[in-house]
Formats: sequence, structure tokens, C-alpha cells
Amino acid sequence: MSRHIAIVEDEIAIAENYRDAMVRQGFSVSLYSNRPAAMTAFQQKLPDLAIIDIGLGDEIEGGFDLCRDLRAMAPTLPIIFLTARDSEFDIVSGLRLGADDYLTKDISQHHMLARVTALFRRVEALSTPQESASSNAVIEQGLLTLNMDRMSVHWNAQPVDLTITELWIVHCLARNPGHVKNRQQLMDAANVVLDDNTITSHIKRIRKKFVQLDSNFSAIQTAYGMGYRWEM
Repeated sequence: MSRHIAIVEDEIAIAENYRDAMVRQGFSVSLYSNRPAAMTAFQQKLPDLAIIDIGLGDEIEGGFDLCRDLRAMAPTLPIIFLTARDSEFDIVSGLRLGADDYLTKDISQHHMLARVTALFRRVEALSTPQESASSNAVIEQGLLTLNMDRMSVHWNAQPVDLTITELWIVHCLARNPGHVKNRQQLMDAANVVLDDNTITSHIKRIRKKFVQLDSNFSAIQTAYGMGYRWEM
């Protein structure tokens, strides 16, 4: 069965171009021109991936609201923003709301499809059963338990709702405690292309989720000028 992608875009010609490119790659695609229509559909059945514009009709930040609601419904659903808005504020806002990737509309179709395919590869890697003997399937570091087979993270036995990107970043750090991971290594682990500010935004969001469960959380430490490391 082909992967189902939902595109939420109010400019129909643009949405149809994206749809046609993805259909040629074997995906099934649904188009929605506004937030209410998309939410109604998502409440009935979730897509395998959502691609969302920020401005939707009269709602200047309708895409942000949609991402927030969709992330609450499905903590691990892959979400990509695809928008003309390229300010650092918008990018950081989108990632803080839980998007896995943020693309601007000047991106080529080839590059966009590559990013979509990369997200699906990460989902498949998480959902494919690993050999039980694999040292990477389950990681236990102090209060952290990370199970890649089940796509789950627990801190002191409490579940931590991480996005796909956040899960891979935590996995990269926690599997090698004490080792500094630079931006490139974190990008390689998450299979995304991000700038320094975007990586920083992901790290801040991950920390916030752990701190909500444990105000003393300090396992993710910054190695200034170098990267980040997991310290117990």
C-alpha cells in the first residue's frame, strides 16, 4: 500500500504541482486548502505524513495552529512545513510546535521529494523490528529508557512524547554518553539538513519535554562551540 501524504496549501496550483510530483513517485496524496477541512479529515483518518503551509486563507498562522493540533493527536506523525516564509522566527516557531522539517518554497521538487523520502526512511527504521541482540534497539542510561523497536522514550518510567526528529537526536546522544556530537553528526542521525539555529531549537524543545517531567533534568549538556553530549 502506498504512503498517504496530506498537503495543506491554499494556493491550488502550487498544491497540484506538489501532488503530481509525489504521485509520480508512487505516493497517494490528498489536498486541503484550509485548516478546518484538513482537521476534519485528520480526525477521521491520519495521513502517513503531513505537509503544511503556514498561511492558510484568512488565517495568517493557520498552519501553526494545525501543526499544534495535529501534533497533539499524533506525537510521532511526520510533519513538514513547506512555506514561503523564511524568517528565523517562523522557522524556530515551526520547529517548537513539533514539525520534523521546515522547507521554503524555493526548494526544488527533487530536493523536496528527497526530504520526504528521508522522513519515511526514518519512520521505517523505527518500525522495522531489530535483532534482539542489537545493542542499539534498547538504550538504558540512568533514568532514561529508549526503545527504538517501539519508538518510545521514557524518563523515570514516564513517557516522553518526542517527534521523529527529536527521537533520533536523543538516540544519537544517549547511545554514546559523554561523547560530544556536533551539528553534522546530529543531522546525519536524524537524516535532515538543518542549520545551527534549527538544531538549537530542537535541543531546547527536547530539554523542555524532559524538564516538564523532571525539573532537575540536565542530561543534555552543551559543549560550547562543539555540540552537545549526554551526561548522567
